[in-house]
Amino acid sequence: MRLKISCNLKFEISTPTPFILMLRPRSGSQQWVEQQEYEIKPGTPVFEFTDDYGNLCQRLIAQCGLFAISTSSVVVTSDYSDEAYGAEFVEIQNLPDSVLSYLLPSRYCESDCFNELAVHITQGQLLGYNQVAAITNWLRSTISYIPGSNNEPLSAIQVNNNGYGVCRDLAHLGIALCRSLSIPARIVVGYLHNLQPMDMHAWFEAYIGNRWYTFDATQLGSPGGYVILGLGKDAADVAVFNQFGPSVFPIEQQVRVEQI
Repeated sequence: MRLKISCNLKFEISTPTPFILMLRPRSGSQQWVEQQEYEIKPGTPVFEFTDDYGNLCQRLIAQCGLFAISTSSVVVTSDYSDEAYGAEFVEIQNLPDSVLSYLLPSRYCESDCFNELAVHITQGQLLGYNQVAAITNWLRSTISYIPGSNNEPLSAIQVNNNGYGVCRDLAHLGIALCRSLSIPARIVVGYLHNLQPMDMHAWFEAYIGNRWYTFDATQLGSPGGYVILGLGKDAADVAVFNQFGPSVFPIEQQVRVEQI
């Protein structure tokens, strides 16, 4: 699937404000970036770096007045998400070093509090992929996906108590449940073709059978058209923009995904 993705953000800046952005996809095993455009108005010095998770990040200082960011990319990605029922649980001693941090509790994924629930949800399932599939089905049937229901990240405990949330919230709870079973899991943020309503999207990946697999409790079946911008332990690692100083919120935000 060949997709054109774009994101336009506008801010009204009252005092010079440092930003860290995560708005540029990179090519990897799951996607190929054919072309990119990245425009900032007014022109501002930008410095790019790669964070601890391999995400491309841009840092800059926005000056006072109207500040606009326009990004556009053409990306080739899979037509469907791989499924692998029966893929085996990877024992801790056999996990790659780079995966171990995704076993630990994190700010929004308190996995040390969910073992009893996770065991109940996955009772009778083969260890590995089938457990994560059962968790995803449980999320889909138990936690209501309500786009726009909150703006701030919620922890897995809060989402479980509320019984509803946005895509990011369902991902947090799914991650916590997986980690409580010693299955590495991480959050992913980016774009999804045909997402309704269209916006940035979040889902999670679990490490099973010696590779990462995509799971998304907000979608039925195994849709393709995912484009990754960033990944990390939870939402604290994958904000598409972080600003420092007085709070600044977009006065305009437009996200588009078109198949070409």
